[in-house]
Amino acid sequence: MRLGLCCGGISFRTAPLEIRERVSFATRQLPLALPEMRAFMHVEEAVLVSTCNRVDFFARSCDPGRTQKAWAEFLQNFHKISTDLSPFLQFREERSCVEYLFRVAAGLESMVVGETEILGQLKEAYGIAKELGMTGPWLNRLFQSAFAAAKQCRSSTFITRGSVSVGSVAADLAEKLFGSLTQRVVVLIGTGTMATRTARALHARGAKLVVIGGRHFERAQKIAFELGAIASTWEEFAFWGQLADVILSSTSAPNYVIRRENLGPILSVRRGRPLFLIDLAVPRDIDPSLHLLDDVYLYNIDDLKEMAEQNLKQRYQELERCSLIIQNFVDQFMKWAQDRFAAGELAPRKV
Repeated sequence: MRLGLCCGGISFRTAPLEIRERVSFATRQLPLALPEMRAFMHVEEAVLVSTCNRVDFFARSCDPGRTQKAWAEFLQNFHKISTDLSPFLQFREERSCVEYLFRVAAGLESMVVGETEILGQLKEAYGIAKELGMTGPWLNRLFQSAFAAAKQCRSSTFITRGSVSVGSVAADLAEKLFGSLTQRVVVLIGTGTMATRTARALHARGAKLVVIGGRHFERAQKIAFELGAIASTWEEFAFWGQLADVILSSTSAPNYVIRRENLGPILSVRRGRPLFLIDLAVPRDIDPSLHLLDDVYLYNIDDLKEMAEQNLKQRYQELERCSLIIQNFVDQFMKWAQDRFAAGELAPRKV
């Protein structure tokens, strides 16, 4: 029994970023690329998925061998590149294709195992293809089954449990301390990439941000504008420190920025309100002895990375359970396909 189902692509596992970015598709390009791809690759049904980590097609073809060869040529033609892509391509057929899609949907093929963003990206790509009339009974059933498998993995295992980025771990810890971050005041000292990402994670949970900029005050203003925050200067640190629930520091200063001398007076007027200190700097910005003070909770970059790695380890332990769930769904899809053939379903037609 030949279903004609096949898929191929380039991912972070097979190609470096400089290759992936040259063959990626913006969402706005898909309505143009999909009909061109279906005609060029001679496929009956087609879905094109493009994210920062992968570019994949899923199709039903009467000649998978020809489709495989045409995939590389299509990418070269559409993106107007002459690079030989064959070393970076992967191709799967039949059950292997079905299983791959289900694993992608469940986040098992992601750079961060168990991440959930890919499911939304798959749904968007499928929705665009379906709206353009690029899908039919086979890919419709295939993608709906993939979404169901992903949902079962998420609800029946801990594959998505625990944050695996420093910013999200910091936000998790802050929520555990305060119960909720809604309207909690977060003071951000420094405007580096990691500090900004962590600030976004805290902002996403409802925190109110104050961005303190030094030499890069213009950047502090830009970040503040983006997050609906307040931009301030170091001279006002004492004022904001009295109001803060969280102080996050990530500067390139050679010595401690927050010490007993400048934190002590702030604590004396806070009347026992807990203060969460996050030190993302290397070398450290916050005097480590401050964790000995009452009502002060201090975490540095190594603390947060260790927690993130533990969470990721727990996710990997769930891989086997997810794989068993996916095999069940693959079996169900293959049974459906066999029944269609038994009922006289035609093989893939030539396009």
